[in-house]
Amino acid sequence: MLRRNVRSHYGVSVYAVVKQEMISRNETFTSVPVFTSCLLGEWTNTADLILHTAVHLTVFIAIFIISVPIILTGVCYTCAFVALIYQKVNNLNNDYSSTSWDNARLVIGHILTGIGRILHGYEIHGAENIPKGPALVVYYHGAIPIDYSFFLANRLVLHGQCCYSVVDHFLFMAPGLKTLLRIMNFTTGSREECLKILKNGNLLGISPGGLREALFSDKNYRLLWGNRTGFAQLAIDAKVAIIPLFTENIREGYRTLGDIWPLRCLYERTRLPLVPIYGFFPVKFRAHIGEPIAYDPNITSDELVQKTKIAIEGLIRRHQKIPGNLIRAILDRFDKQQKPD
Repeated sequence: MLRRNVRSHYGVSVYAVVKQEMISRNETFTSVPVFTSCLLGEWTNTADLILHTAVHLTVFIAIFIISVPIILTGVCYTCAFVALIYQKVNNLNNDYSSTSWDNARLVIGHILTGIGRILHGYEIHGAENIPKGPALVVYYHGAIPIDYSFFLANRLVLHGQCCYSVVDHFLFMAPGLKTLLRIMNFTTGSREECLKILKNGNLLGISPGGLREALFSDKNYRLLWGNRTGFAQLAIDAKVAIIPLFTENIREGYRTLGDIWPLRCLYERTRLPLVPIYGFFPVKFRAHIGEPIAYDPNITSDELVQKTKIAIEGLIRRHQKIPGNLIRAILDRFDKQQKPD
């Protein structure tokens, strides 16, 4: 009787253990689809988060890229409006070379100077290399030549010297800007007109790289001049010196998407600046003016091109860390030590 009760007792215990184990297994088997469902839910939420982030990032980048031409256009038309008001108040004609327009030029120069200081802490090194008489200023063309605009404003406001500039003809196609361009002494650059400007004792600025260099140069600051020698022949014919000019960090402040080959093909076919530009990064701009390349009657235009190219590449090597870096260029704003020229 005692043995049967013990067996019965142990039988119940074994049965209870086996039953509990079966229940545990059933719960485990039942929890697998629940766990899988939760896991899939987490994956779905993560995918939605990534998708939303990608959409917002794309919209931000698109707005950022669009904002550059919009803001620059706003600045240009603000200056054009100032010029128009000045013309109406003073009842001036369209003789933009007249001294009657000097005050308008000065106001626009102060506007550009202020923008340069606020946005990029703009500085000029080597200003003593620019003569008071005629000379041909040859500069490296950034994605946007805003640095060159600051240079023009600096010469006008601080030195009272107007500098004429050769620009692409498409700028004169912009509605409402022709008056502003004429007031600031911009020209499309026929050889006869440029020669006359220099013969009259004026500074003339030109970028041999032009739009191609602006859109398709890169963080290594390559010069893209092709076979252009016209500027050198102009300097020889006018018997003037060439002044090399380069702005440090210009490629970090404003960048292009020129490394996308379909955009380059589009430019080669249309010659229109349809490559997106983005920027307004608050990097430090330092303009470096090299020593003049004196007029030499015995030099050819090809040789003068090479001398000018070597001079500008020398400025780039001395003052620009290659490849360019955005963070480093921003930190330059806090570098109070003046770099040696």
